[in-house]
Amino acid sequence: MRVSYDWLALGAAACWAVTGLLSAPQARHLGAIAFTRWRMGLVLLMLLPVVVLNGGWQTLTLPSLGALALSGLVGIFVGDSALFGCMNRLGPRRSSVLFATHAFFSVLLGFAVFDERIGLQAVLGGTLVVGGVMMAVAMGAHKNESHALEVVRGSWWMGVALGLLAALCQALGSLIAKPVVAAGADPVAATLVRVASTCAAHLVLLWSGAAVARAQAPVTRSVVLRVGASGLVGMGLGMSLIMLALRHGDVGMVGILSSVSPVLVLPLLWWRLGRAPAAGAWWGAGLTVAGTVVVLAR
Repeated sequence: MRVSYDWLALGAAACWAVTGLLSAPQARHLGAIAFTRWRMGLVLLMLLPVVVLNGGWQTLTLPSLGALALSGLVGIFVGDSALFGCMNRLGPRRSSVLFATHAFFSVLLGFAVFDERIGLQAVLGGTLVVGGVMMAVAMGAHKNESHALEVVRGSWWMGVALGLLAALCQALGSLIAKPVVAAGADPVAATLVRVASTCAAHLVLLWSGAAVARAQAPVTRSVVLRVGASGLVGMGLGMSLIMLALRHGDVGMVGILSSVSPVLVLPLLWWRLGRAPAAGAWWGAGLTVAGTVVVLAR
């Protein structure tokens, strides 16, 4: 069963790779906060009938609702807003490598809180995975890269800070949710509660009159459809896979395997930009693949 949960974490990484590319133009159009608010609202509408029909709500208790709500506030409300704020400044490629550091945070927090210990083979594989991801992104740009998806906007240091904050929040959100899903909570229902708490926080922020919460551009039907697609893949499917993987998988190992999304996004960027990634990206991808094989074979 362990291997199946490893593959669920990899499936979540694939979802995040796709949603990162789908989200970048819409997040830039609406602004990070407004984009996340619309995204969560649409995901809530999509998941609610699923949870009602499959009876997943019956697996939740009052204490678990509180823990999952907190997990959503930390991992999604703060984390996603920070991630898309980073993406607006640094583009999807650079923001992806910063977000990949959530693997390190997950391993450290899993050890500190749950006394999770991983073997030498897993350490070697995890190091190759994260190192390969870093190399793929850091060395993946061509000289004089100027496409709109890759241009740095605003403060570079602020973008880095937001990316690291997003990674830490992702790890903390998983850590908080782990005991709940391990106790048998339905993963889709758990995702729904996390999304609902995020929606509530976004509405409070919007109704407070905060300028940062307002959409920077008109919300058209086309934008809503694209935001909805991003939410369905990244949150509806990706986060549900993570919740399911955490049921029996360690926080650290799930974090390591789900961090490969920047490498999975390379062929998508190639298709989108019409230009193959630089040689360094392929070397990094090779290390990531090798590390993933080592982890899966543990």
